[in-house]
Amino acid sequence: MNITEVRVRLVKKEEGKLRAAASVTFDDCFVVHDVKIIEGQDNCFIAMPSKRTPDGEYRDIVHPLNTQTREAISKAVLAEYEKAKREAAAD
Repeated sequence: MNITEVRVRLVKKEEGKLRAAASVTFDDCFVVHDVKIIEGQDNCFIAMPSKRTPDGEYRDIVHPLNTQTREAISKAVLAEYEKAKREAAAD
């Protein structure tokens, strides 16, 4: 499995911790939308798409099955996020 594209949409207002949302394409044939980029205490991290359950909890609706895949997705998304921030600052 290869990550073939990452598209990042920056959040215009920084009122909460959400900084951006991303779409990640795998092998030019499968895409996952709404991967969230969230500001943590020390750095940003990703959160997979989720939905609210009837009891009020949130559950991921798509997620990697192992640490290596999660790290690869996180690295690709956060790198594209940093690139998008630099481009936005240059405008």
